[in-house]
Amino acid sequence: MERWGGPWLLCLLPLMAVGQPLDAGSAAYEERTVTGIRGRAVELSCGSAAPAVVFWSFTAAGSAGPPRAVAVGSGPEAAVAPGAGALGRVTLRNGTLELRELRTAAAGRFLCQGLFPEWGRLRVGYAAVMLRVLVPVSKPFVRLTAAAAAEGTEVALTCTVREGTAPLSFSWQHREPHGGLLAAPTGLGGSGAELLLAPANRSHAGWYACTARNEVNNRTSEPVYLDIVYGPDEPAISVEPFSLEQGSFSAGEREDVVLSCLAPSNPPSRYIWLHNGSQVHIGQTFVMSAIARGQAGTYTCLAENTHLQTRTQATIVLTVYYPPAGSPTCSALATADLRDVALRCRWLGGFPPARLRWVGPREEEEEEEEEEDEEGAAGPSFSMATSIVPGVATRNGSSFACVATHPALREGAVCRTTLWIPAGSPTCTAAATKHDEYVMLQCRWEGGTPPATLRWWDGRGRALGAPTPSATVLVLSTDTSLRGRDFVCVAAHPLRAAGAECRLRLDVPELEVERGEVAVLEGGEARLACRQRGGGELGAEMGWYDPQEREVPAGTTKYRLERGGPWANLTVRDAEWPQDGGTYRCAAANSVGTASLPVRLRVDRYPAPPNVTISKLRYTRARTEVRLQWRTEGAGNLTGFVVQRRPAKKPQRRVPGPWETAAGDIEPHSRDRRLGGLDPRVVYAFRVLAVNHRTAGHPSEVQTPAEPPFEALPAVTGAAVMGMLVATSMSLLAVHCIARHRDRLPRLHELLFRIAGPDAPQLAEDANVAMSTEDGEGQGQEEPGGPSTAAMEEEPRSAPPGDPADDAPVDVTITMTAMP
Repeated sequence: MERWGGPWLLCLLPLMAVGQPLDAGSAAYEERTVTGIRGRAVELSCGSAAPAVVFWSFTAAGSAGPPRAVAVGSGPEAAVAPGAGALGRVTLRNGTLELRELRTAAAGRFLCQGLFPEWGRLRVGYAAVMLRVLVPVSKPFVRLTAAAAAEGTEVALTCTVREGTAPLSFSWQHREPHGGLLAAPTGLGGSGAELLLAPANRSHAGWYACTARNEVNNRTSEPVYLDIVYGPDEPAISVEPFSLEQGSFSAGEREDVVLSCLAPSNPPSRYIWLHNGSQVHIGQTFVMSAIARGQAGTYTCLAENTHLQTRTQATIVLTVYYPPAGSPTCSALATADLRDVALRCRWLGGFPPARLRWVGPREEEEEEEEEEDEEGAAGPSFSMATSIVPGVATRNGSSFACVATHPALREGAVCRTTLWIPAGSPTCTAAATKHDEYVMLQCRWEGGTPPATLRWWDGRGRALGAPTPSATVLVLSTDTSLRGRDFVCVAAHPLRAAGAECRLRLDVPELEVERGEVAVLEGGEARLACRQRGGGELGAEMGWYDPQEREVPAGTTKYRLERGGPWANLTVRDAEWPQDGGTYRCAAANSVGTASLPVRLRVDRYPAPPNVTISKLRYTRARTEVRLQWRTEGAGNLTGFVVQRRPAKKPQRRVPGPWETAAGDIEPHSRDRRLGGLDPRVVYAFRVLAVNHRTAGHPSEVQTPAEPPFEALPAVTGAAVMGMLVATSMSLLAVHCIARHRDRLPRLHELLFRIAGPDAPQLAEDANVAMSTEDGEGQGQEEPGGPSTAAMEEEPRSAPPGDPADDAPVDVTITMTAMP
């Protein structure tokens, strides 16, 4: 769409109408009213059909000036006037004017002029549209004449909106300070923009909000709080726990007392507590933990409104009762020469004193509690109560209760005691003090109510010491006269007609051994057991003595000593024959004597193994090792062999040294051994022993190693052959050297090559030829001008010149014999 081409399009209107009749007499006029909302979109149509040419103009509401062009269009082409942006975002489509983001300035009269094609003619049409622009109501806000007002004054609330198309209506909502949703206030008639509270009271406090409405929308304001200041009212004091007596409150000592004061006020009251006119606490609740008797008196609660500077107060009287300290105690004592039982109940102190009374056992469960109390109860008394009951007539296990009542106690207090005879019978023990200076006799019979009375008597019926309850101790000086004496502990109880007793006899311990004789094989362990059989009242210190009457200490490698109260065991480890055999003694000693028992230990040896004979003993060639072989003779068990050695007794005056083990732990199936580490300069003697565990058999005969056999023939033969080869090689080399250098060694040459006769030259010539051949093969061609071997052979120095006989070859025969 073009931005603006209105004048140009108007100039084209006559051209567009050329050839088409214009029916000016049939022009159509239309008027209507359209409502739009600011910020939204509205469409203004020019008619029911789309015009061929349309022109829109606008006259503002209340304006008397000429209309202003808005838009013009012809078919798909349209143009918007430059000033049309003040109305909103304007678009023209098919003759319909659309205003988006509608503005308030668009309120007024829009005129549409258009040419409509109809039955081959162009009809002129006019449409006047009155546009109303409605403004939505804005969010209202509430104004208060006073945010906090005193109760009884007048308060006005006003609901105000910034904009919105009239007419506007208002409504009010109210919510209590701690209430739920907002609701219309009751009894206020709040329907206008102003809400009047005259006079305001405490029920008017809370949150207020107003709602503004018009034909477009409705909006609700944020709630505002109206605070009504009032009070304080007259305080109300509550006491916990609640106990009202003669117009005052009471509490028991050591009880937690809570004083609470409530005086309705806004802002909340400030509470001050006064005790007998003196300030003791600030706050609504005054807690007195474990109240004491000195805290009794008058308590005043003073409530103050700091905003209004007003005060109110209330006063109560608090009385504190306190029971005696602790709880009642019950006891039972034997009285009347141990025939009756005195029941005593005590609970001293308190205000007022506690009332005590004894309640006996209930014989019939169906009786009422009051009847049982009257029949089985002694008369009540204060602080102390005593009741005497016959001992034999009272059943064992009877229970008695002392009931205490006091004003400070809601349920009272009770202590109970049950009369019963100790179980079993008295027990007597005897013990010696350190170093056995004294003997202490102790008699115990614990339990029971009242406790049993115990006393020591000797065997002649004489009383020893004073009677005591539950336990008694008698200390005697150690003396040999105590041995074999009897002592009796007599016990008496009021509920038991006959007494009970236990007896002691002081005597030396009586011992017994498990076996009087113990046998063990050499190398094993032997266990000697000993324990006390009687006379253990005083206890005893137990120990063992070896055959040499030496006390066996604990923790040695040879012996293991174990003690456990009335027993002591001795274990002999790795028993050896014969030194570990003999008689051992078990001894026990206490403060009145000593006792002992012997036990014989027999250490047996294993059977002797078979005898051994050395069958072969010979040095190796280096004489640092020997090869030893042996055999056994006879029957018998064996577990191995031992080979011993020592230097031979040489010379005879030298005493032979001790035997030392050359090889041990040899398997029983082995019959030979190679022994090394020998000194070649020393002659050794060897012997072999068979071993059965720790029992060694008779040693074999003593032998010294034999020399190894002579084995030099192969070495001599080899040396002879080597010598012959070396001699042959040297001879051949010498002949070869003499033949080549006959000019230098003429005498040797003549000696070797002339002594063979007439055939010698031929041999020499053959030898020279051979040497020449060898030289030729080994050295190649000789240098030019040098002497040749053939020339040297043709002109021997020993032959005269011109003598043909001298040039004949000589045969030489050489015989070589290699000597070993």
